[in-house]
Amino acid sequence: MADAKVIPFDDDRSRGAAVQRPARRRAAAGRRKGGGEQAGVREPAAVRDPAVVREVQPLAGRIPAQEDVHVTRENPETGVEQPPHDEAGLEQRVARGLAFLRRRLTGDYEVDDFGYDEELTDQVLMSLLRPVYEKYFRVDVKGMENIPAQGGALIVANHSGTLPMDGLMMQVAVHDQHPANRHLRLLAADLVFVLPVVNELARKLGHTLACAEDAERLLGQGELVGVMPEGFKGIGKPFSERYKLQRFGRGGFVSTALRQGVPIIPCSIVGAEEIYPMIGNAKTLARVLGIPYFPLTPTFPWLGPLGAVPLPTKWTIQFGEPIRTDGYPPEAAEDPMLMFNLTDQVREQIQHTLYKLLVQRRSVFF
Repeated sequence: MADAKVIPFDDDRSRGAAVQRPARRRAAAGRRKGGGEQAGVREPAAVRDPAVVREVQPLAGRIPAQEDVHVTRENPETGVEQPPHDEAGLEQRVARGLAFLRRRLTGDYEVDDFGYDEELTDQVLMSLLRPVYEKYFRVDVKGMENIPAQGGALIVANHSGTLPMDGLMMQVAVHDQHPANRHLRLLAADLVFVLPVVNELARKLGHTLACAEDAERLLGQGELVGVMPEGFKGIGKPFSERYKLQRFGRGGFVSTALRQGVPIIPCSIVGAEEIYPMIGNAKTLARVLGIPYFPLTPTFPWLGPLGAVPLPTKWTIQFGEPIRTDGYPPEAAEDPMLMFNLTDQVREQIQHTLYKLLVQRRSVFF
């Protein structure tokens, strides 16, 4: 019987495979008759000559598992094997976390003049708010392209929900959905900055007092500033008046935008009205506690702390087309009629968008 023909490594693989398979079958047949040289079959040259490269076939029924393969890389500079990518990523995250804690403990971090701590906001506070934004309220965002990539702008939104969670969700939306990952600096009421713990967290998140001086300073620095002109009138209104905008005050936010020449971006938020349906207000108790209202909802205070858990409604946040103010003369900020008209324009745009979003909404919870 003729010897098995061996195809060199640089020959055509398909031709080599076709020739080697019959040779192996003949060798196997010889072994069944008595094996090897005794049956008149010599071993293939690939077995005798270790210099010949052979194709190694895997054992039948044995598929390498993913966990069987351990990939390591050698550092070309040090010559030391590096751990797999996932382990390296974990080590980097642990190292960053330890470095963050060290800076916190030693005080080696920066805050601006308003108390805003960008590092703490990005790495901790946003990480705590993000699951609520993504998993609990499942917020959909529209019109993000209307927010400029840089420079100052004033975002004006409706306010509702008994507790001011709409401002926090709007802040996460701008930070996570905007291509430039911009930070939204919210203007908050005086009450926020007299409450223990809440005061510190609000400052760290970049919130500041709702006054013209702070707003103008932030806008002048090129920051995004958010304001909710309804204030407590909007957030504390009864459930029967949901999605009906309250009065927008005297138009102070318009005057601020005119002085800085920044665009006004209307923002409409649907879903916040139903998280705490306010069916009553214990006014006497509110006066005793020194708060604007004491809400009564279907779950609070009847269920105790459990009643303070918001309902998991489905949210939509839409940023409307900017209203430009840079074309007005400097003295326009002192024109009461112009401020009234612009304030009414912003309010009507927000209200119209709210109605449109409510018509499109399939359900409060889906």
